[in-house]
Amino acid sequence: MTVYAVAQLTFTDRAAYDRYQARFMDVFRKHSGTLLAADEAPRVVEGKWDREKVVLMSFPDEAAFRGWAESPEYREISEDRLAGADTVVLLVKGLR
Repeated sequence: MTVYAVAQLTFTDRAAYDRYQARFMDVFRKHSGTLLAADEAPRVVEGKWDREKVVLMSFPDEAAFRGWAESPEYREISEDRLAGADTVVLLVKGLR
């Protein structure tokens, strides 16, 4: 079943986050995910949102997501993401 990872970020150290972002796609391409959206200016249609960026990714299943998120390559670059942004990540099950 397809799963979606939704990351919501508030930047805390933009230089660190930019290092992460510069290396992200090289690592992401090695896995079976699809980057669907990445927006630093999403429009709030309803409610309040206190973040600065949203990223939406899809994976064939949770095992594929975990394979990427727990890979040594991603763990290495994610140190800059952890230093550069306060992040909430949601894993959402698809309907199919």
